[in-house]
Amino acid sequence: MSTKYTLDSEENKVFLKENAEALLTFGKKFPSPQGSAWYLDENGEPEKNWPRQTWITCRMIHSYTLGAALGYPGSEALIDAGLKGLKDDLKDREHGGWFTGIRADGTPLPGKQCYSHAFVILAGTSAYLAGRPGAEELLTEALEVYDKYFWDEEEGLARDNWDTAFSACSDYRGVNSNMHSTEAFLAAADVLGDEKYRIRAGRIIAHVIAWAKENDWRIPEHFSKDWQPDLQFNKEKPDDPFKPYGATPGHGIEWARLITQWAVSSLGAENPAALLFIDAAETLYERAVKDGWTVDSGPGFCYTTDWEGKPIVHDRMHWTLAEAINTSAVLYRVTGNSQYKADYALYMDYLDHWVLDHEKGSWFHQQDERGKVLDTVWPGKPDIYHALQAMVIPYNEKVGVSAAKALREKE
Repeated sequence: MSTKYTLDSEENKVFLKENAEALLTFGKKFPSPQGSAWYLDENGEPEKNWPRQTWITCRMIHSYTLGAALGYPGSEALIDAGLKGLKDDLKDREHGGWFTGIRADGTPLPGKQCYSHAFVILAGTSAYLAGRPGAEELLTEALEVYDKYFWDEEEGLARDNWDTAFSACSDYRGVNSNMHSTEAFLAAADVLGDEKYRIRAGRIIAHVIAWAKENDWRIPEHFSKDWQPDLQFNKEKPDDPFKPYGATPGHGIEWARLITQWAVSSLGAENPAALLFIDAAETLYERAVKDGWTVDSGPGFCYTTDWEGKPIVHDRMHWTLAEAINTSAVLYRVTGNSQYKADYALYMDYLDHWVLDHEKGSWFHQQDERGKVLDTVWPGKPDIYHALQAMVIPYNEKVGVSAAKALREKE
């Protein structure tokens, strides 16, 4: 295997740097005239008839704050364009918060999502770190809206969805929005120095670990209003992009990284209590890899499994690979276990030969187990967030620090 896939080799550092720059080049057509992000097609061209969504806008803002820290030309202007979208057409000036998205005809998509608002916090923290005008005010408002409508202090978890007017909250509760809330809280704690948000992240993490333990380390994704798991949710639509049926190996892997980040930042890497959480992270990672990696006729991670670990949706989603790259590197940094370094090399090899689109740029977002590109769940290449972080996080040796802040501290 080529040394360009080996963590800490000079060849691997060059490989990641070149691909980070290529991703930033691919994504730079995202801003609409209103600032919100177009959905990008397979060539990086805007799909102008598609809704401009808040979560994509925020992911692109965050991505180009990483770009600015990497010295990618024009990143600051792209950050500001995205911020314009959050200040203008995506913002609900009547009811507060941010619309899920804006249709091509200018009308808002219905509802208010915790998922989207978590990404507004992440975008705000990253843009604030980058020193962009208006970012501090955006972050303050995003946290206020989140605290008022989404955070449930009694449960230590986030509510999922409201109607547009914030007058009625859905009975559905979900782990995906809580996962990205954890990511946002850790970033907010790093940027603002307010440990309240790191404590919140820890409360969510404690719930997730407890649920995972009860399910042989496969994390339930869907819950009722009183947080009872619904293990049959969306069985009729198993490949839903945000709420699939069954266990999602990619989320087990992503949680493993976030748990490790929280444990190191909250407790210290050598603290016995932190080691308990890191052990849980390793177990989540091991379960996800065993269930998901090369379990059928080809390489890569399947999207979902049933509760015994049997693959349900065999398609490969690019974000799962990105999180596997990140988490294997992070666990290696923390534990020194050479297996994680070997896993990282394996994932890098797979990325280069199967998932990187060497012709049109970026990563194929959805493929079958034989590598055929699909568009049933993720048509096109809507954003660069997961892929770009996978080119950055492996060399964040301060694993307790969020990605944007860690890059800033290297400058």
